[in-house]
Amino acid sequence: MSDFLNEPHDPRDPNPWQALYLDQSTPLPNHVKHAWLTDSASSSRQYLLPLMRPIARLMIILIQVCKILLPKRWSASKLLHRILVWGLKGFVSPEANWLILRHFHLGAQIIEFVERNAPVSVPLSPLKPADLDALKDELFLKHDLNLFNFVIRLNQALRDEGKALAHLEQIDFSMIIEPPLALAAMPQGKMNWIDLQTAIEIFTPVYQLFLTDNDFWRAANSLQLDETMGVYVATILNTPQHLLLLNNKHPLVPLSTLRAGHRLVLHGLSTEMLHCLLSQMKANAAA
Repeated sequence: MSDFLNEPHDPRDPNPWQALYLDQSTPLPNHVKHAWLTDSASSSRQYLLPLMRPIARLMIILIQVCKILLPKRWSASKLLHRILVWGLKGFVSPEANWLILRHFHLGAQIIEFVERNAPVSVPLSPLKPADLDALKDELFLKHDLNLFNFVIRLNQALRDEGKALAHLEQIDFSMIIEPPLALAAMPQGKMNWIDLQTAIEIFTPVYQLFLTDNDFWRAANSLQLDETMGVYVATILNTPQHLLLLNNKHPLVPLSTLRAGHRLVLHGLSTEMLHCLLSQMKANAAA
């Protein structure tokens, strides 16, 4: 892994990854930023991503055309998740796999944060996989379903009880913790070299192929709920300035699925930054 902190600085040839690591304008824990930038600085992202991204987007178009001929409800979600886990374990970098597993835990914690600090209570179905094999239980699909179900249940309950989210003086941060996942426990074989962004671009048309059009469209458009969840948290914390780093918006204007891979990366980064902000606030409140 790169040593961004102690790497010598050459003013005539500054390392852009070192600059991003040292920069403190974006809220990320050091160990997460280190893994993210190590993955981003890889040769896979530099040379393979520019090749795979246009191919993947072309495949999305071709699969969309082929779906016209397939039965509307045709899908093979269980097979899809077995293929995804096989690809993650066999070819994806340790940093990327670690960040993917973290995302499920962070997403579950953020949803629970909103629910615990809302004036109503709704049922939750947290997804916190302990390892890559746990993803075989259709967790990618369930992750998208959880988000939409939470937004629907929360707002139905708020409407039914005539209540609204509001800023709280005493905020419950108890669910915001560091996920119990070790980077060293991720597969580290010779073939585990594909970076996060390239892996997502490759997996996106595969995801589309094995799901119904409705499932794929919903998955792609769940990314635009980043702003929705951000507004919920900002309302509770009374910190609208934290919405500035969101990129997946506006939720009422659905975007093309062609850029779903890139937007998914932004979604993962936004989730990491929001969790970091909540962790910092929890520490400040405890102090």
